Amino acid sequence: LPSDLPQKWVDGFMRGLLTLAKRFEVSLAGGDTAQSPDGIFADIVVLGSLPRGKAILRFGARPGDRIYVSGKLGGSAATLERMRAKPKAKLNPADFKAHFFPEPRVRLGTALRRKGLASAMIDISDGLSTDLAHICQESRVGAEIEEESIPRAVIGKPAQEVDLRFALHGGEDYELLFSVPRGRRIPLRIAGVPVTEIGRIVRGKRVVITTKRGEAHELVPQGWQHFARNKTTAG
Repeated sequence: LPSDLPQKWVDGFMRGLLTLAKRFEVSLAGGDTAQSPDGIFADIVVLGSLPRGKAILRFGARPGDRIYVSGKLGGSAATLERMRAKPKAKLNPADFKAHFFPEPRVRLGTALRRKGLASAMIDISDGLSTDLAHICQESRVGAEIEEESIPRAVIGKPAQEVDLRFALHGGEDYELLFSVPRGRRIPLRIAGVPVTEIGRIVRGKRVVITTKRGEAHELVPQGWQHFARNKTTAG
């Protein structure tokens, strides 16, 4: 933390952290605090457990599986770009909830595991294009998704739908991307969260997106690349 950071800010941060931890039954085990020359950095590590052999991994997708996402995508990245473009502009956090009040989809993930609905799953922290590529690479399959089916976030006041590039590549959405075996019925909402079918798993290695005009293009991962020399983000 910077040495001149007001105690009021620190108290507010801790209240928010502890409130969220209590809601998801997470215990704050410890940590340390150090001074930074500039800016605030908060790194959080969460540890958990689940029954042996019951984890939903990245490599279970099979040709014919349908592809789903939870919630709406792109809100956080679009908000971040707006803040960078106009750093002095004041935003009402309530109008940009995806960025200021992200909701971990813990209950949704648990429901998918308990009901045995998903064959593969990943959180969309690096962007839909990048995280879908992760599932396809690990499962050794390809994918076809529909541009029109991708649920895009609405931000601001008056409310505006975010550009497609944020929904595809933005990341930081805290949503889940998962595949569902053919024949399994999926409700419109699971654990209170809306889920949307956006495509299907196919044979091969290509990931393709079909536009509103019916044109098919390769979907190149353009989200966060953890070990890339030149970092790429939509924001």
